[in-house]
Order: sequence, then C-alpha cells, then structure tokens
Amino acid sequence: MASQTPNIAHLSEKQQMDAKSIEKQSEGKSVSSGSALGSTEVVFEDYLHYAAIQRAEEDRAAKIETSSRTNHWFHQLSAHKGPNVNIDGENAQAGSEMTITEEERANASRALRLASWAMVFYLITTDILGPFNAPFAISQVGVILYTVMGGMAFYTGLLLWRLFIRLDSPRYPLQSYADIAERIFGPWAGHVVNVMQSIQLLINVATICLANGQSLSQISKAKLCFSVCILIWTIVGFGIGQVRTLKNYSWMANSAVWLNLLLIFMSMGFISHSPPNFAAAQSSLGVEPGPVTTQAFGKLELFQKVNGIMNMVFAYGGAMIFPEMMAEMRRPMDFWKGMACAQMVIFTAYLLYGCFVYAFQGQFTLPLAYQGVSKFAWQTVGNVISLITGIIAAGLYGNIGIKVVYINIIQKWMGGPPLLSTRGRMIWSILVFLYWSLAFVVGSAIPQVQTITGLIAAIAIMQFTYTFPPLLRLAYDVITDAMSEDQPHVPNSGPQGRIDTWRDWSRWRRGLFSGRVFFKLFNLVIFLGGTAMACLGMWGAGKSIVFIFQIAGSATSFGCASPV
Repeated sequence: MASQTPNIAHLSEKQQMDAKSIEKQSEGKSVSSGSALGSTEVVFEDYLHYAAIQRAEEDRAAKIETSSRTNHWFHQLSAHKGPNVNIDGENAQAGSEMTITEEERANASRALRLASWAMVFYLITTDILGPFNAPFAISQVGVILYTVMGGMAFYTGLLLWRLFIRLDSPRYPLQSYADIAERIFGPWAGHVVNVMQSIQLLINVATICLANGQSLSQISKAKLCFSVCILIWTIVGFGIGQVRTLKNYSWMANSAVWLNLLLIFMSMGFISHSPPNFAAAQSSLGVEPGPVTTQAFGKLELFQKVNGIMNMVFAYGGAMIFPEMMAEMRRPMDFWKGMACAQMVIFTAYLLYGCFVYAFQGQFTLPLAYQGVSKFAWQTVGNVISLITGIIAAGLYGNIGIKVVYINIIQKWMGGPPLLSTRGRMIWSILVFLYWSLAFVVGSAIPQVQTITGLIAAIAIMQFTYTFPPLLRLAYDVITDAMSEDQPHVPNSGPQGRIDTWRDWSRWRRGLFSGRVFFKLFNLVIFLGGTAMACLGMWGAGKSIVFIFQIAGSATSFGCASPV
C-alpha cells in the first residue's frame, strides 16, 4: 500500500520536491506487521504527526472557534511540535490506514476516554493525606518552602500536559507516565518509570490503609489490634477496587472532596477549642508535654527537616497519575482547566489549614492533624469522616496502580485481553486481591504515617513531580530542535527525512544550542535540583524511621500497639 502525501502546499519548492522524493522512496516496499507501510520502525516524528491530527480533530468535534484569541492560542499549543516538522494539524493527511493491531489499540483507548475536565478536578483533589499532613509539614520546615514547592508542582504538571498532547493519538495512544518516557528516551526508560510508579502507588495505598487503621484504632481506644485495624481496610479495598474506569469512580471522588473540606473546617473548630493530644504526640513523635511553641524557622535536626520537606512533597504528589487521567479524557487539551482549579483549591486549603493548626498546636502537631485534638468525641468525628474519604483515595491510587500492572504485564508481556472485556474483568479481580494484600504487608511493616510518607516521597514522588517532567521536556526540546534542518516528514516512512543521526555532533549541536536555550537550561537546573533533593530525602527518611522506632512505646511492625 502506497503512502499518501501530506499537505505540502505551504512548503517551499525545494521542500516539496524533497517530500515527493521521500514519498517515492516509500512506494514499492512490502507491508509489514509493524506498520501500514514498508517501514517497521515507528519514529518520533510519527508520534508528533498523528498527535497533531488528533488534537485538530478534537478541536473540530468540540466546535471550538479558533478565531477567538484564547482558543486560537490553545489550538496552536496543541498543534505545534517543534521547528520544521512541517505538519499542519488542520490539513495533514492520515498517511495510511491502521493495521489490525493499531485499530484494536485505538478502539481500546477510545473506550476508556469518557472523563471530562471537571471529573479530573475531583480526581486530583481526592488525595486524603495532603491537607491533613500539611500542618505537620509546615511545623517542620515553614510556609515559604511549602509555597515554592506548590508553584513548582503546578509548573511541572503543565509540562506533562504539554508533552501528552504532543505525543498522544488513537493510532499511538499514551496510556501511562511510562509511555511518555519510553517515546522520548526509549524502552529502558519506560521500564524504570513503570517500576517506580508501581512502587509509589502501592505505598500510597498502604499509607492510606495505615492512616485509616490509626483512625479506627483511636475510635476503638486501642482495644482493637492495630494490624487488624489495617487489615479491615484492606478487605474493604477488595470491594472498592472492582471499579475499573475513572469515569465510574468520579462520583466517589466528588463526594470525597466535599467531605475533606468539611473535615478541614470541623477540625479547625475542634483544634481551636481543645488542647493538643499530648499523649499521641509523645507516642508518635517523641515530643514531651509542655507549653505550645511556634517558630518561623524550626530548630530541628537536619534529618527531621528533610523528612518534613518530603511530607510536604507528598501533598503535591498527584503528578504521577496525570498522564493516566489524560488517557481517559474525551479531550485531553482541557486537562489544564481541571489541574489549575485543583491546584488552586489544594494550595489554598492546605496552606490555610496548615498555618491554622500549627498556630494552635505548635510542636505537638501530628502527621494527621485531625487526630491531634484531646477530646475523644471530637477525635471520633474526624476519624469517621476520614475513614470514608481515605478509602476513596486509596481506591483511586489502587485503580491506577493496578492498571499499570494490567497494561504492562497482562496485555503487553502476556498478550492478555482488553481491560473492559469479560476475561479482563476476571483478571482485574485477581489483581485487586493481590495488590491490596501486598499493600497490607507494606502498611503493617512500617506503622508510622510520617516516616512511610517521607520515604516514598523521596524515592518516587520527587521524581514524578519535580525531577522527571523537566528532564522529559528538556529531552523533547532537544529532539524537536534537532529536526530544524531535516526534510519534511512523510508518515510511516521511518527516519528517511533526517539529514544526520544522533551519532553525529551536528544533530546534538542543533538540539542543544538552537531554539529556546534558556528554557532548556532552566529545566536542566530544576531536574538537577530535584535529583539532589531526592537523594537527601532518602537519607532523611531512613534516619527518621530509625529515630521513630527507637521511641519507647512506638508501634512495631505487624504488632498490636497503636502509634496514636
């Protein structure tokens, strides 16, 4: 099957001749299973080409008036892919028909794309540990750094969004964070990201089961074995984990957002009329009873400050599932709306709540702030509400985590059935049982919310939120700027239009030192800073775990003693 020549009327005479020459070179080659044309290699330019077409089709389907300045800017944002790729998203031809494999993959992707940007807003703001962990983080490192980290999290979220809309299409759908890394750096990067994301999501689920276990332990006045408290929520997770699509999960996420806000305001009222929970602070943090003191800059050991920063990072750790959310949106271009609204609500609520609680409780601020009131009745009210919102958040993380396993192991490695098929339902149910069982093991092994939160923030969240996005954007810009002297790309023709390869310094020179050089340098600095902070965080988390386990009366692994 011969390729179709893309619209090249806007190109120079020489460029048109080059494009036609490439077209002729593509003719006559045998069709392979890897592509509808002769080339078996899917190159970076193909991802850009089909993504541009898809974004233009989404714009037309949504009847967007591109004559409007704002809408026109966002349309150009989606269609632009770098200099001289020479693809007009409005007029470019599809290039060739899809193979059976590509058609099946496209149909499976379309079946999941049901969510709106409003649903994304609720999904992002569902995180339970963020607001109630904020006072503890502020008690450790203060407000200024909390603000800076929030601003950087918003920036890196925009980077992920821009990368997604420039690389995703029905023919080559992006399904996960790892897919972005794989298209830019290669398969090895995708494997690394998959492993790290799986670890983070698993520990997120374990952490929320642990937090719910603490709440249940407080309600029972520590009469119920703490490991059993965690096990109960693991069993609940078996049921809630049966939901497969984010669209079906969004109504629960919606209710969790309002319940979280209700709990924030109620616990602020409780805390302002109740002394701190001195016994819990001594048991969990090793802080001796005494007068409440607050400091603009806390005088703590370095490892404690670092662990505080890692708890802060956890509050902004939603970026690791942003690509998965976009992969289930009807129109990924609208993701920025949901993310911007969510980040605004999250930052405002976290900061106000964190400062308020710390002002009243000072050094006695607990990692779960609503547990820091001394009156048992008020503790119980906060704990009951948090049980509901907590399990909803755990279900969300579990949903994404199991999908990572399903897509990469069941479908890609083992050739399993589509997720929404009958056989897919059976396999999904088995994975839910295994996933939540493993989460119970992790949560019971390190029964301290603040230490396990800091540990996973250092190992994975720093990377997904602050380290990987600027690195991926830097590499993307290097690749697209290196195309500035290439011939016009013909879809599915392989790298024939390139004038040199990455073995040549000339391509590296164009990639590194052309285009927006200062923007590349800025992203490089952010990447290096994130890497250094992650290494420091791993050290701080390790020291904190040792310190907490040395405190007399603290909870032990798989034990019945409660940490609060």
